[in-house]
Amino acid sequence: MARHRRRGRGRVGRALSLLAFVPLASRAPDYARLLWALARDERVPAASKGLLVGAGVYTALPIDIVPDRVPLIGRIDDVAIVVLAVDLFLESVPEALLHEKLEELGLDRANFDRDLAQMRRVVPRPVRRLVHRLPQAAEVAAGLIRRSGVVPAARRWLTREEPSS
Repeated sequence: MARHRRRGRGRVGRALSLLAFVPLASRAPDYARLLWALARDERVPAASKGLLVGAGVYTALPIDIVPDRVPLIGRIDDVAIVVLAVDLFLESVPEALLHEKLEELGLDRANFDRDLAQMRRVVPRPVRRLVHRLPQAAEVAAGLIRRSGVVPAARRWLTREEPSS
């Protein structure tokens, strides 16, 4: 029984912590302008920009981890994906460039850092840790695939070419 009550308090506490997003929501248009300015800058890696595109596509697709028709929690996976994509995107932006764009748009760095920390709390820490390791894991997997010789073999098979001697 006490265990059940503790879980309930956790849910209530989490719900109350969502109220802290009210100030962040008022600054959302400013942060959208920041993301847009960063995404348009050639100093940001293309793969990082792809994260934002991928998150946008995921939220637009009717197929989700948690179906949208499930009341309340149906949109949580969409929010988590967007939060994670924005977090990874911002981590890939050089610090000097981020500072430059914040100043250019007249955004307060202290508010930005506070809002970013608040946004990160939406996604549980183990999930954030796992997602932050994905780019590194993808690089390792790509290296293994390159070294395996599977790509040239698949290309030959698809184009029905004979192997070169």
